[in-house]
Amino acid sequence: MEQSKILVLGVGNLLMNDEGVGIHVLQELEKEGVKGADLMDGGTGGFHLLGFISSYRYIVFIDAALDSFPAGTVRVLHPKFAKDFPKQLSAHEIGLKDLIDTTCLLGVPPEFHLVAISVKDFQDMGLDLSPEVAAAVPLAMAKVKELVAELTTKNHTE
Repeated sequence: MEQSKILVLGVGNLLMNDEGVGIHVLQELEKEGVKGADLMDGGTGGFHLLGFISSYRYIVFIDAALDSFPAGTVRVLHPKFAKDFPKQLSAHEIGLKDLIDTTCLLGVPPEFHLVAISVKDFQDMGLDLSPEVAAAVPLAMAKVKELVAELTTKNHTE
């Protein structure tokens, strides 16, 4: 099977309730499939993902964001560098942001996109999403599909 030029990468820790929302969204997308993109569970990020990320033209991250928005808010951001991501992306932000900066040092980095789902807190241990964040999963899925469709069109015109 030919590799797509688009990688949808869900990141997060399923053991920390809302912090794992990126993985929950990815798991739901895997059930339906996303035409034109490869899907990957990135766990808590880190340098082990560098080879995967650097082999794609477009990366769509799905992750929790501890920000000033109400829990369950879904935003699509188009950061160019790690500094352009929300200040508190998630509990694993250091590894993920370092990974993004490393792709820039290696040459031509992928084009990054982020579907961020706002959370209140991710310090509690557990497997369940809060009601607000769980309700945002379908919207996050729709945003990922819309973004992949746009990137597929963009890729065909380049």
